[in-house]
Amino acid sequence: METNLFTNSASAASASTASGGTPKTNGASETQEMFTKLLVAQIKNQDPLAPSDPSQFVQQLTQLSQTEAMQSLASLTSNNASILQSMQVLGLGAQVGSDVMASATAVQLDGAKVGGALTLGSNSSKTQLVLTGTDGVAHELALGPMTAGTTPFSIDPTAMGLPAGTYKMQVVTSSGENPPVDIAGRLNSVRLSSTGSIVLNIANVGEVAPSAVTAFNGKSTTAVAAAGAANTTL
Repeated sequence: METNLFTNSASAASASTASGGTPKTNGASETQEMFTKLLVAQIKNQDPLAPSDPSQFVQQLTQLSQTEAMQSLASLTSNNASILQSMQVLGLGAQVGSDVMASATAVQLDGAKVGGALTLGSNSSKTQLVLTGTDGVAHELALGPMTAGTTPFSIDPTAMGLPAGTYKMQVVTSSGENPPVDIAGRLNSVRLSSTGSIVLNIANVGEVAPSAVTAFNGKSTTAVAAAGAANTTL
């Protein structure tokens, strides 16, 4: 009967797990040891009248080498990804306190003016930003005619009579274009979620992924002065 060491190895590993056995941490060494034992057993128990083709053993040895190489590559890739993520967290952490622009579909208002920007692909003779609160009421902010490109705007909750809260945003243009909205805010914190992804907390926006940030505008004079005062106190 023709057998394959990798099939046998998988079966043996499954049986070990099912019986409550704890797998070794050095998986590569365990695979080599199991392969050697099965290879010896296969040679000893082969039918003398119909011995196995030696090329089969060579093929199985080649498969073992390929498997070990793939395991090493997977481990190396995982380690590199972890290092890159740590570097990204450190880099973003150094930007805490900076003013940033972030792509958003909602804005958090608390009475203070909030800046933003629209990037249009074509001219719009009439542009409106529609803010919809949790009560479902829509509030329109007329932005007037806009040319293709990036144009800043400002939301004044007091002038619009908007109470504090979170508002969904939608842009209405005469061209029918639905451009993304960037909101200005300060980067308050950087953290890792329970799934290992990086989460940024940005004022006026909330928690977003790093990919949502469209610009870093540096730290304001007030933030720099506050940081200097804190260092002096320490």
